[in-house]
Parts: sequence; C-alpha cells; structure tokens
Amino acid sequence: MNKTELVATVAEVSGKPKADVKEVLEALLGQIIKTVKSGEEVSLVGFGTFKSAERAARTGRNPATGK
Repeated sequence: MNKTELVATVAEVSGKPKADVKEVLEALLGQIIKTVKSGEEVSLVGFGTFKSAERAARTGRNPATGK
C-alpha cells in the first residue's frame, strides 16, 4: 500500500475528505521525521518505533565483473 492508497482507505473508513486525511497524514509523517532527525525516538504503542541508527558501510560488488 502506498501513501495515496492509504489516504483513500482512511478517507473511506472515516468519512472524511481525502484532502483532510492527506493533510493530517503529511503533518504526522513530517513531525515523525523532524523528531527522529533531532535524535529523539518516536514510539507509537501498537504500531512501531522510529529511531535513527548508524550502520557500518558495506563492501559492494559489481554483478557484471564480480569485483
């Protein structure tokens, strides 16, 4: 499911206009991104936890040459 499908489904279930649902969804996602970028963690009980983590680089491989 992509964002457009999510907006349509939530609008249908809630009876709210798609424009209102899209505005709320974008505000929610924007705030989650802003909070995670600031180094904090966002925890939505029953849904998930969003946090930033550093990972070590990995060595890539060229599938054409094998190197």
